[in-house]
Amino acid sequence: MNAFIQALPIAPWILFTVFAAAMQSIRTAGQKSLSQSITPMSATLVRYVFGLPIALLYLYSLTGSHFVPSVAKALAMPEFLQPAVLAGIFQIVATALLIRVFRYRNFMVGTSFAKTESIQTAMLGMIFFSTSLTLWGWVAVVLGVVAVWFMAMPSRKEPWDIEAIGIGLASGASFALTSLWIRQASLTLPFDTMTSAGITLVLVVSFQSVLCVIYTAVRTPADFLNIAQRWPLAVFVGVTSALGSIGWFTAMSWQNPALVKSLGQVEMLFTAALTLRYFREQVRWVEWLGVVLLMISVTILITG
Repeated sequence: MNAFIQALPIAPWILFTVFAAAMQSIRTAGQKSLSQSITPMSATLVRYVFGLPIALLYLYSLTGSHFVPSVAKALAMPEFLQPAVLAGIFQIVATALLIRVFRYRNFMVGTSFAKTESIQTAMLGMIFFSTSLTLWGWVAVVLGVVAVWFMAMPSRKEPWDIEAIGIGLASGASFALTSLWIRQASLTLPFDTMTSAGITLVLVVSFQSVLCVIYTAVRTPADFLNIAQRWPLAVFVGVTSALGSIGWFTAMSWQNPALVKSLGQVEMLFTAALTLRYFREQVRWVEWLGVVLLMISVTILITG
């Protein structure tokens, strides 16, 4: 499969990123609905526990009979485990913060600040992970952030919510660190890109599932019953989350996470399309400006 993907006329990281963004836009809708009846941490638990079987099946499709030896080899590598564990912890924190933003009346403001993760990834990567971008890479990242800002800007009647903004920024920073540690963990493994990404995904999600189950059992055990009562939605969130994670982990194993996250903002285009096609909602001129800037950013990333 790795050879087939690399033989395609378009860069593999672009394909996986667009796929991941599409799955994320769908998953977010389901997770927002689910978060109205359970705590943010339990809504995060659903993402990992119900997504783990999909991640396992995906890794088995890549490794076959080498599944167990490959996983065992990764578990024996401290240089892999440290960034993988850190990625798992910070992704839980980032997701819980993002779900908390959903509970604010003006949650779009907080969400837009969470989307600054692309530029935060570029800056943190340059400072702490020795990653770098070309001039055009920085242009694309900055344009993408400005585009999302315009598309999510509240109307004049909606006040700025400082607390929601702070939580959104913290979520974006946590997602940024998660992306950088995922790439670091995957690159330490002695396998092809897709297998390394698959192993990283399975072990990170397994660790996250255990942490979330323990936390929920201790703090909010009643949420298990609430999840069981809404199991179709829980399964939907888990499956779409796992499919999105396959795309993110693989793309970030191939490319600088800052560029991956910047291209991943095409998720906003999917949202705009749904707004027009299905919800028949009016799109403001400032949102159209954001769409244009985002398309320019995406063009730079694809052709650069």
